[in-house]
Amino acid sequence: MSVWPEPVKLSGKFASVVPLLQAHHDDLVEAVKDGELYRLWYTNIPAPGEVGAEIERRLALHKSGSMLPFAVIEQASGRAVGMTTYMNIDAANRRLEIGSTWYRKSVQKSPLNTECKLLLLQHAFEELTCIAVEFRTHVINLQSRQAIERLGAKPDGILRAHMRMENGTVRDTAVYSIIASEWPSVKANLNWLMEKPR
Repeated sequence: MSVWPEPVKLSGKFASVVPLLQAHHDDLVEAVKDGELYRLWYTNIPAPGEVGAEIERRLALHKSGSMLPFAVIEQASGRAVGMTTYMNIDAANRRLEIGSTWYRKSVQKSPLNTECKLLLLQHAFEELTCIAVEFRTHVINLQSRQAIERLGAKPDGILRAHMRMENGTVRDTAVYSIIASEWPSVKANLNWLMEKPR
């Protein structure tokens, strides 16, 4: 039986999204050091010494059918600058979440994230025929919430006391989604964001 969705490589002008491999380890260790994002208590970004274990964790979830992990490759350098996934996969209902995403600080607020989301959403709606794609983040992660809203995702609500964080706190999770009927407008907006002068 095949796993849905199957691994895929998606390429754009600024970034490629490719199946995650241990071969991306060294680039990703350098990426997590940029800005020390692993120090943010409300995210789950691996520390430099934990990158290998995080790659293995994501690959194990892929084998179980609950995640399709990717490395994000910056086209200009050819190096991995972050990770993202299709996760919480519900093949029967053609739903998934784009999540567990992080990028090195030097590429944040660049066209790279917008293009990655465009590539992943286009594949989800146009090739995988998803009926909905979700995004989730810690309710206090305003930077992430603003980025999700900028994509055109609409708020579904807050899952209160949703999960325990590694530091012992309890996370309220902000949930957003894009549904299939909204995709043409969202796609037009993402293409406009990619083309507008910077």
